[in-house]
Amino acid sequence: MTDITVFKSGDKYTRLICEGHTGYGESGEDIVCSALSSIVQTAALGMLMIACANVEVIRDDKRAYLEIIVPQELDKDKAHDVQVIFGTMMCGVSDLYSEYSDYINLEVRDVY
Repeated sequence: MTDITVFKSGDKYTRLICEGHTGYGESGEDIVCSALSSIVQTAALGMLMIACANVEVIRDDKRAYLEIIVPQELDKDKAHDVQVIFGTMMCGVSDLYSEYSDYINLEVRDVY
């Protein structure tokens, strides 16, 4: 089971934690885990390389762990771009979750 926890402050995404393998298939052949990893990692790269935002990305392949932390002090344009990328990522994650909820746990928490 992959646990995904998303943190929001109002309508702004602030953090994502993605941890664990889905267990849908054998290691190296798990298409659900692969799809989820691709969505989340591509979003992290987009925030770093396309939005040029100094988001913090923490990754531990041994634990199957990826965390994205959005800093509060982004300028207006970068903050907008990061939110668009994060929102797009959430569309993909939510779609996978709706189809594979036996393998993915998705929780969105409001923090203020």
